[in-house]
Amino acid sequence: MVAMLIHYMAPIMFASLVIFLLLGYPVAFSLAANGLIFGLIGIELGLFRPDFLQALPERIYGIMSNDVLLAIPFFTFMGLILERSGMAEDLLDTIGQLFGTVRGGLAYAVVFVGALLAATTGVVAASVISMGLISPPSLVLIVMADQLGRSVGDMYEGAFLPGLMLAGLYAGYVLLVTLLFPKFAPGLPAEAIGYREDDGKRGLTSLAALFVVSGTVGVLAMRNSTTRGADYVVLVMFIGIVFAFCVAVVNWACDRVLKVRFLSRLAQQVTFVMVPPLFLIFLVLGTIFIGLATPTEGGAMGASGALILALIKRRLTWDLTRQAAEVTAKLSAFVVFILIGARVFSLTFYGVDGHRWVEELLVSLPGGVVGFLIFVNVFIFFLAFFLDFFEIAFIVIPLLGPAAERLGIDLIWFGVVLGVNMQTSFMHPPFGFALFYLRSVAPRESYIDRISSKRMAPVTTGEIYWGAVPFVVIQCIAVGLVIAFPALVMHYKGTGPQIDPSKIQIEIPQLDMPLPPLDFGPPPKSQ
Repeated sequence: MVAMLIHYMAPIMFASLVIFLLLGYPVAFSLAANGLIFGLIGIELGLFRPDFLQALPERIYGIMSNDVLLAIPFFTFMGLILERSGMAEDLLDTIGQLFGTVRGGLAYAVVFVGALLAATTGVVAASVISMGLISPPSLVLIVMADQLGRSVGDMYEGAFLPGLMLAGLYAGYVLLVTLLFPKFAPGLPAEAIGYREDDGKRGLTSLAALFVVSGTVGVLAMRNSTTRGADYVVLVMFIGIVFAFCVAVVNWACDRVLKVRFLSRLAQQVTFVMVPPLFLIFLVLGTIFIGLATPTEGGAMGASGALILALIKRRLTWDLTRQAAEVTAKLSAFVVFILIGARVFSLTFYGVDGHRWVEELLVSLPGGVVGFLIFVNVFIFFLAFFLDFFEIAFIVIPLLGPAAERLGIDLIWFGVVLGVNMQTSFMHPPFGFALFYLRSVAPRESYIDRISSKRMAPVTTGEIYWGAVPFVVIQCIAVGLVIAFPALVMHYKGTGPQIDPSKIQIEIPQLDMPLPPLDFGPPPKSQ
């Protein structure tokens, strides 16, 4: 019996953890309790030395000294400031006005603004409360890179095209719904359209001209640059938005002083509302892509930029800052407690060679790499029904990484695949956080619409759950596309400086001064 317990200690530990979680105990305490209990059992059975658990302080200190994890409170704080100061709401309202009476226009605006906020902050609560669901968020990529031991910049760059693809799939779904069921996605009523010109026109031509000219200026400014890939796109976008913002400021000044405008009201409003989040994207992603800042420094600049933007818009108050700081502290403590519990669990689990047991189990799956990818993605998909992203990332990902690397799978590509897969954890019934956030802002009772003056039916929880199903399916399709077309991610390898190791020469300079004579002393006397 004792021999069997020693031999199967790793699977018993894993099964015990599952039982603890199913009983409803908090994840952090379940992990820590499992690690400590089985650590003591292992010492009693002679698997470990009595001083085995003295390694815990060093492992916990490793969490405290991890600079990458500092990005979590910075990104969270930035997202909360954007949401609570109303900037995200202004952005959604303005982009909704831009689409006007187009069927599904508001849905397109949600996809567009959601992608912007996901790239900037990655805070699901801020994005959902403001508008809806998002593409792979920044926090997911940061934690994934940390757990897989890879560069956060490479993880961002690898996720760039899959993120755009996912937003495109969402927009394609909206288009399909508007074609098949036009009444499901009406456009804004004509009386709700604002920012018109004096003659009643919307001024879309002026906005299109500004967009083309700004893009052209950005491309021309970068024509002699050797930058490629996502770095190039971010830099061109940054130059273009700076030019557009300068043009809009000159237009505003001429209108105030000379009563002359060369941009439409809509073009000026869209520019003033779009520039802040796009500028934050450059502060966060651009500085990481081009190597000016680490993820932690990028997050700090983004948080500072969000505070400055809120201050410029005169929406930064003490209450707003205090609330954002409190929520940030709660989320950060939640993450750190889970990570501490995961370190306690992994100390014992690795001590009983649990990581080797998991690695051999995964590597020996039928089908090789394909079988491994199918099993892992199905496993993560169903695990996301019951666990939050952070819990999956800190418990499961460290066990999957070594097996993937042993099979020759690129860990950046693997991390992006799992990141897109884990997106479903935000929308899974019954524990999808995005569904709860959406429930908190959706009307529970019938109400009178302020534009059409019609009585609108309340949104039920069942409707929210069923409404999330197509988006979960879309994300599963996106996982399949990333697996089928690895070039969507692997382009990150072609953007860095290319170095041929065979051409590296190491030259050691010769010393001009003569070396002193060597004196080893007299030989030892023989006894």
